[in-house]
Amino acid sequence: MAVTEAQDGYYYTEKHEWVKIEGDIALIGITDFAQNALGDIVFIDLPKVGKQISKNDSLGTIESVKAAEDLYSPISGEVVETNGSLGSNPAAVNAEPFVTWMVKLKNIQTNELSSLLNVSQYKEYVSKLD
Repeated sequence: MAVTEAQDGYYYTEKHEWVKIEGDIALIGITDFAQNALGDIVFIDLPKVGKQISKNDSLGTIESVKAAEDLYSPISGEVVETNGSLGSNPAAVNAEPFVTWMVKLKNIQTNELSSLLNVSQYKEYVSKLD
């Protein structure tokens, strides 16, 4: 069974994205499980600032030496910032998946958080994938 890291204070999707709420902003990234499954990440395509995103909409794509996958938003909101450093250093996601956010959203729909997994639910979900 694969061991995966998950942290308190985050909400998780079954597609292995995370969201962390800081004030009225949502930070979105991918989990340790996702970065491990993808392998060495070589490219990340993110949405433009100002784009309205609905829950489960594509946020862009992430490419690794193994595969290319869509990124999906765990929550609705408006893109207020993307992590520009990922253009030159996408592998930062591999090194620190819970520190390396990809997108920040404002005007978030916090009522949607109740449909996401907490840390214990996510760890249980991942443990059943092997």
